[in-house]
Amino acid sequence: MGRGPAPPFLLRPPLRHQPLRPPFRCLDRCDPLVPLLRGSGQPAARSPGTSPCRCQPALKSRMDLDVVNMFVIAGGTLAIPILAFVASFLLWPSALIRIYYWYWRRTLGMQVRYVHHEDYQFCYSFRGRPGQRPSILMLHGFSAHKDMWLSVVKFLPKNLHLICVDMPGHEGTTRSSLDDLSIDGQVKRIHQFVECLKLNKKPFHLVGTSMGGHVAGVYAAYYPSDVCSLSLVCPAGLQCSSDNQFIQRLRELQKSAAMEKIPLIPSTPEEMSEMLQLCSYVRFKVPQQLLQGLVDVRIPHNNFYRKLFLEITSEKSRYCLHQNMGKIKVPTQIIWGKQDQVLDVSGADVLAKSIANCQVELLENCGHSVVMERPRKTAKLIVDFFASLYNTDNKKLD
Repeated sequence: MGRGPAPPFLLRPPLRHQPLRPPFRCLDRCDPLVPLLRGSGQPAARSPGTSPCRCQPALKSRMDLDVVNMFVIAGGTLAIPILAFVASFLLWPSALIRIYYWYWRRTLGMQVRYVHHEDYQFCYSFRGRPGQRPSILMLHGFSAHKDMWLSVVKFLPKNLHLICVDMPGHEGTTRSSLDDLSIDGQVKRIHQFVECLKLNKKPFHLVGTSMGGHVAGVYAAYYPSDVCSLSLVCPAGLQCSSDNQFIQRLRELQKSAAMEKIPLIPSTPEEMSEMLQLCSYVRFKVPQQLLQGLVDVRIPHNNFYRKLFLEITSEKSRYCLHQNMGKIKVPTQIIWGKQDQVLDVSGADVLAKSIANCQVELLENCGHSVVMERPRKTAKLIVDFFASLYNTDNKKLD
């Protein structure tokens, strides 16, 4: 029995010229290399009247489309991180600030670690290893954290062993309602941290600013065998002959029981801007969104900051450094901004008269935030002081 005609869908259409995508060559006679590919050995010659190959317009269109797609993909790839940055800046500025600190720690080679003393956790960052020169331990100021030192670390030699610790209750270090936040209490906690790291196997250089300078000075007085030298950057804890406007304002707030309005504990972008102006001689132009981000980062901790502030300004702690500065026997460096509106620069003279081996450096056009305003100068002063004490073998600090 004969077969009928095949169904239409099984019929195979005759082969016709189809333009192919690159990198394939056209298999029509339009390409002079086709005969070579087919083995004839001679390039094909086109007759004068021959019409151009039909694949050429299609190939050109295809190439144009590929170029457009390439630009679209490249533009989209660039647009995604840009949009993410803009969205973070507008919607989550506090997250952007955390990313900023993470980026700089990574860039500067600062590694974050945790260490425990019984059930108490200390968070710190470090760079380098202990060597022939003393290690450097850095204590930050009130309501700050270990990353405030990054702007100075940037200009410090990479062959120094640096350690920046979060002070008690700050950032990654344990915050406990039972903790003693007085200056004496903080000194004891820092001593526990030093012993956990066995940092006092060899005397180290201690650096502190503001509240951290207060703690550092008292630490050097309480544990003289731990410290070989000291750098105090506008430290608190000194009794000056006269009070500046900031101290006078604090006294007025204490009398009126209005300590909810402490200038160093902002809760709005406007208050943050006022705090920056109080602490800095240089007038930084900070965008509103960034001010909001700085406030957002601080607000969850403001109750703790208020408790801490009341503790360190109490009768027990207010002049703790002043009461113990005569016990400091190690070479000491004092760095202070001449235009400091928070802690009067006359405190430098008070220390210089009480500490035998004391070197004073006063910075022009600089306020209380010396570390933020003059990081390069601060680093240079610390390195020069450090080198004058420990670089007798002429080994270069780099």
